[in-house]
Amino acid sequence: MPAGPKCNPPAGRACASPPFGSKIFPLFVILPRQKGGIRVNFLGSLISLASAGMLMLSSSLMTLAPQHDIEGLLFLCNREWTIAESYVPASLREADVPGQVRRMRPEAAAALEEMFAACQEETGVTLMSISGYRSYASQKNIYQRKLDSVRGNVAKAQQYVAPPGTSEHTLGLAMDIGQKKKPHLTEAFAATEGGVWARENCWRFGFILRYDQAWEEITGYSYEPWHFRYVGRELAKEIHDSGLPLELWLPGYRTRRLLALLGVPEAEAVSDPVPSSEPNS
Repeated sequence: MPAGPKCNPPAGRACASPPFGSKIFPLFVILPRQKGGIRVNFLGSLISLASAGMLMLSSSLMTLAPQHDIEGLLFLCNREWTIAESYVPASLREADVPGQVRRMRPEAAAALEEMFAACQEETGVTLMSISGYRSYASQKNIYQRKLDSVRGNVAKAQQYVAPPGTSEHTLGLAMDIGQKKKPHLTEAFAATEGGVWARENCWRFGFILRYDQAWEEITGYSYEPWHFRYVGRELAKEIHDSGLPLELWLPGYRTRRLLALLGVPEAEAVSDPVPSSEPNS
């Protein structure tokens, strides 16, 4: 039997993750209108081919696929897009905040400190770190204990704990947040003064609420009003204001980056992954 294709994923990405262009990350399709309102995908196909070729030819163009840049701030991690077992962040430090398990990447730790201080100053509420960085091995142990406790029921175990390689905590960019003297890691946090403030203001410090209630089928995770992901101040407000989970926001961001690289004004293209033959109204 001939050998299958060699697995050669981007650095930090596990082989089981979908390849470029699959599922919710189709290669860029930009569909202009022709006369009569018929949409055609010639330009979209051309750009898609150019994009795929450039991505294969040059790793320096990882900027067009930030969901694969393990050292970047937009690396996508969920139940389909997984982290390699060998990955460890290049640098971690303890955030100087109340709580436990406070290690994060340095830029995320600094932003968390500012966020907690601002909440204290503006509301008088003390936020607490509940769980920051977890290694692949730590996540594996946590998951295995949960799996054992539910007698091997994988579906039930995954309702509560992410399997190893699928947790953003392994990136060093996520923090589970609680409020002092309030229940932790429950949906009740959303209604606390600290939970409301964190949801409304996290973007000011480069964080986003990662697992909102309306996104469960998209992210693959249950509602977690306590889980915040650092993406950097430059993009946090845009992601927050979009009302989209990272899985749906990233394709549009990639398209804009590609258009900018090719010198194509955004106003001249319409982003639409499904051709339409409907006439103009």
